[in-house]
Amino acid sequence: MSYLTDYLTPDELEVNQLPKWLKRPIGKSSQLSQVQRIIKARQIHTICEEGRCPNRAECYGQGTATFLLLGSICTRSCAFCQVSKGLSPSTLDPDEPEKVAQAVQILALRYVVLTSVARDDLADGGAQRYVEVIQAIRALNPQTLIEVLTPDFWSGKNAAQAQKERIAQVVSLTPACYNHNIETVERLQGPVRRGAKYERSLDVLAWVKTLNPSLATKSGLMLGHGETEQEIIQTLQDLRSVQCDRLTLGQYMRPSLEHLPVKKYWTPGEFEHLGEIARSMGFSDVRSGPLVRSSYHAGQSKD
Repeated sequence: MSYLTDYLTPDELEVNQLPKWLKRPIGKSSQLSQVQRIIKARQIHTICEEGRCPNRAECYGQGTATFLLLGSICTRSCAFCQVSKGLSPSTLDPDEPEKVAQAVQILALRYVVLTSVARDDLADGGAQRYVEVIQAIRALNPQTLIEVLTPDFWSGKNAAQAQKERIAQVVSLTPACYNHNIETVERLQGPVRRGAKYERSLDVLAWVKTLNPSLATKSGLMLGHGETEQEIIQTLQDLRSVQCDRLTLGQYMRPSLEHLPVKKYWTPGEFEHLGEIARSMGFSDVRSGPLVRSSYHAGQSKD
């Protein structure tokens, strides 16, 4: 641990030592290697791998995976995220929709989550690519359910109407669930989600419900950035005010010393308590626990 002492204060060093409830086995290497081999051969990406999700072996074993569209470089610089960042991401791969669809077929995935990096450099923010991938997956895998976890598709000042039109493109294909993460409480949006806005994220979820009231919506927070319980509760109330149906609450774990330090490790008991509060507010499906991530048990959600 000596190398950490060069970068962290004593308080940061203590909080960056993982508590026992955040340590878990990596899972079956055969399941991991099979998926890794297939996605590498097709030069596609999953957030499971790019984000080093602790649950990826479990999800693979349950026939679920989360594909990362639009390349592997994000045009925003969120201070918590493992995904690579840059202002000049690669050009879009025209074969990406077919490659993802083929991977779904080979892996016999029953439930797929489609997410992406933010691509503020693209005229439509990448909305059309979601449409193309959904259509390609359904052509080869008609029984596979598809959930989307989209960015906000924002592209500049006074862009609300264009943003809504991009969201409408995705909503028109009626995915199994429309997820857009608010990530943290309102006070911490600036330092945690650089380039994103609290109200803008609430607008995304509200617009989805306006466009299709029967489409399930979902959002999530990563705890540990210094938020208080009351701030979390206020955020949950704000999400319910735009009729958000499903919720995930998980623990933020610092990917590297270049990312924001962890301010607090919330205990399993505290996550259970917050989950009960969320259910009492009317969320139809709540996943709350230290290792919960946006797509955790996504295929098992019920409204």
